[in-house]
Amino acid sequence: MTVHNLYIFDRNGSCLHYSEWNRKKQAGISKEEEFKLMYGMLFSIRSFISKMSPLDMKDGFLAFQTSRYKLHYYETPTGIKLVLNTDLGVPNCRDTLQQIYSTLYVEYIVKNPLCVLGESLQSDLFSSKLDSFIRALPFFSVRAA
Repeated sequence: MTVHNLYIFDRNGSCLHYSEWNRKKQAGISKEEEFKLMYGMLFSIRSFISKMSPLDMKDGFLAFQTSRYKLHYYETPTGIKLVLNTDLGVPNCRDTLQQIYSTLYVEYIVKNPLCVLGESLQSDLFSSKLDSFIRALPFFSVRAA
């Protein structure tokens, strides 16, 4: 089992942070274009699910999987969106994404007066703590499936 990458978007679709660990195949497009495609896909899936669901979707869209990877999604009440791509063997990561938001993003970005909210995250401390957190996960492995 392994973690491929993590995106953090603001409510307007700007990618605030991107990290990757075990990503074997690149998209073949610029990172900016990749961020736009990812956010557009998330926006479309959320819209589709909210319109087509036969039940009231209190939590909304949580994850989806393809034959090759699993995308885990968490949106905060303030509109921050965290997207974690893993291999198929990784269980639900909602709690992991909530932890990243509450213990890392809030502590090292929101509470940091030097970080401007809504702009790309430039905190080396946040990046190193995030990297340590991901590498300590029980399903993190340096060899990708």
